[in-house]
Amino acid sequence: MDSLRTVKEVSERTGISVRTLHYYDEIGLLRPTAFSEAGYRLYDDRALETLQQILFFREFEIPLKGIRAMIEQPDFDRNEALKNQWEMLRLKKERLERLMASIEEILKGENRMDFTVFDKKEIEELADSMMEKMDEGQKEFFREQYGSMERFRDHFLREAESEKAQKNFAKVVEWYGSKTGAMQAAKNGPAGEGRQILQAYQERMDSIHKRLAEKKAAGIEASALEVKQLIGEYDFVTKQLYRLPDAKKMLCDMAKLYRTDPAVAEAMDVQYGEGVCRYIGQALEEFYKE
Repeated sequence: MDSLRTVKEVSERTGISVRTLHYYDEIGLLRPTAFSEAGYRLYDDRALETLQQILFFREFEIPLKGIRAMIEQPDFDRNEALKNQWEMLRLKKERLERLMASIEEILKGENRMDFTVFDKKEIEELADSMMEKMDEGQKEFFREQYGSMERFRDHFLREAESEKAQKNFAKVVEWYGSKTGAMQAAKNGPAGEGRQILQAYQERMDSIHKRLAEKKAAGIEASALEVKQLIGEYDFVTKQLYRLPDAKKMLCDMAKLYRTDPAVAEAMDVQYGEGVCRYIGQALEEFYKE
């Protein structure tokens, strides 16, 4: 049987304050394994492993409610989560290195103030990768629209070099935490594991939308805990689907769109019910509210 440690011993071993461990227990994030005869909290090795996982997630500024929603998922895979966290750390390291390089250029007086996100060569790579992954039906659509795939490619390249497109690229880079991450995601597409996997993710997202619609129909506030638990799942699936290190930026942008864009609201409400789009937008904002 694993040895049990007191809150004080766990605090000394991990550097996490006793007060924080008490708080994690209060919100149901990290329950003690047992209690001593005097009523003191005790933790075994498995609890310490869970605490380590929590600390990994906190490194990426994921809200505690989001962490709880993730680790409580029946299909939560600890090893898969560790692999994703390793990748997020790699992206974070890469971003810091780029920032350091930019500062060095400024200090040397070599900063060119170039705000182009993707250059011509990179845009061509994106276009070729996108066209390569199109099925025959998609290609036929673009042939009808532009006359040929070559003309479609030329159109894509012209549009992608525009200031508006570069601003959109900048937003995608912000979501993925690095230019390399955004490029990789653009080339691989969502999930990056084929249509069956993509469909499975989309079906899970559809299930979340339907359950949120049920909460709205039942008159449950968008700020309620049971709604936040669903949004925690929404956050987790979004990260998995789009291979994002952190889904907060993307989902906050989506929340604003859900609340303010009549066309988006109309399309979603037709599928899930009147007012559901705005409700999901509010629920997302409540979830990420500091």
